[in-house]
Amino acid sequence: MTNRPDTPEIFANGDATPQPHDMANALRALAMDAVEIANFGHPGMPMGTEDVATVLFTRFLKFDPSAPNWPDRDRFVLSAGHGSMLLHALLHLTGYEDFSLEALKNFRQFGARTAGHPEYGHGAGIETTTGPLGQRLANAVGMALAERMMNTRFGDDLVDHHT
Repeated sequence: MTNRPDTPEIFANGDATPQPHDMANALRALAMDAVEIANFGHPGMPMGTEDVATVLFTRFLKFDPSAPNWPDRDRFVLSAGHGSMLLHALLHLTGYEDFSLEALKNFRQFGARTAGHPEYGHGAGIETTTGPLGQRLANAVGMALAERMMNTRFGDDLVDHHT
């Protein structure tokens, strides 16, 4: 499984593996552009957390964009719907097909995959639907508790993922 897919359309530096500063800068630019094009929303959260998100997605999370429903993947739950561009851009930069550059250009547009707060089922890589404020945090706690209970019952060989 991989957590560093090749994204040559963004990282055209001759190296198939993006450097963390390249990915963080791409997140900043995508957030600024998407909000500007949509003329709605704000890029503050994506621009303020891009370094942390880059390190998390490139060094710690275990996932495979080509197998987004892989049961032992790590889960990333973003509990800040106003910062949804961060999640959309991360999914794009890490190779999730549902979040193409074209999808990002349609950020906050009616009927688009990226129309608003991330919704489970609208694209691979979104682990839960945004609900009332703080709902994703409650979902993440429940997911983490369930995975620890499964790990206790079935062991690390079968359940070795984190939320």
